[in-house]
Amino acid sequence: MAGTARHDREMKRNCDKKANSTKDPVEKLRLRCLARGSSGIKGLGRVFRIMDDDGNRSLDFREFKKGLQDYGVELENGEEKEVFGVFDKDGSGTIDFDEFLINLRPPMSKARKDIISQAFRKLDKTGDGVVTIEDLKGVYNPSQHPKFKNGEWTEDQVFLQFLKSFDSPDDPDGQVTREEFINYYCGVSASIDQDAYFLLMMRNAWKL
Repeated sequence: MAGTARHDREMKRNCDKKANSTKDPVEKLRLRCLARGSSGIKGLGRVFRIMDDDGNRSLDFREFKKGLQDYGVELENGEEKEVFGVFDKDGSGTIDFDEFLINLRPPMSKARKDIISQAFRKLDKTGDGVVTIEDLKGVYNPSQHPKFKNGEWTEDQVFLQFLKSFDSPDDPDGQVTREEFINYYCGVSASIDQDAYFLLMMRNAWKL
């Protein structure tokens, strides 16, 4: 996506700066993840999934703490406990990491959510909730991609690379779900302060 690399650079600077000044441990964790770029929260999810040996999609505090350390996200010990407590609403000693990752997304205005949904609907031509190479044909033009221009890649290879931007890193299946698409743009959104600018970027990118 044109401009995404620039947004990532801006976001890393802004998030690092804000993380050092915020007192809210959940916000600090969110900012530390986003300081890694628009896929930062998605990357933390990947670490948690690798650790989920029994496949129950939940983490106890020990696993949660180790996941943060493995990902290189630094919080004080007291802050780790505080964040865990916020998400362990029933006091069971475990948290559902899907719910945790959804709540870790940066908040977005209704206008931003609406235009992201609009872009996904345009991509998802078949309306089945999943974007594939077939959906991209006729919506995304690969002819300007440098590797297509020099004959290194076919159209399908360009499409696959495009889908990887949105795809979950732990499950790169060449398909993008609505959830993955929203996760991606939550990260991009965090680097853009003004709604008007975000909406303009989305309209230009997807010809909405």
